[in-house]
Amino acid sequence: MTYAIVHRPSVSLDALSLDAFAAAGGVHPQLVTRLVALGLLEPVAGLRGEPAFPGSQLARLARIRRLRAALPLNYAAVGVVLDLLARIDELEAELRRRSWT
Repeated sequence: MTYAIVHRPSVSLDALSLDAFAAAGGVHPQLVTRLVALGLLEPVAGLRGEPAFPGSQLARLARIRRLRAALPLNYAAVGVVLDLLARIDELEAELRRRSWT
């Protein structure tokens, strides 16, 4: 007997809905929608096709909020800072790898 295997990698079972994500992050859902439109947050498809947010995006949202609170940056500049911080993390990881060899 043959069984079909359904693989839907774009659908997340452990992601939060827009409202639940906004509540967990302490922001209004409209701000989350705006951050998605600006490319600062990346939702995945939920069970019914609506946007859903993995828990890892909560840390990113917190970092966005900290940057906005600490520095006089608009959201476009926050995106640049996030990209630079990610690049620094990559370079530091590479440096650690090379120092162990």
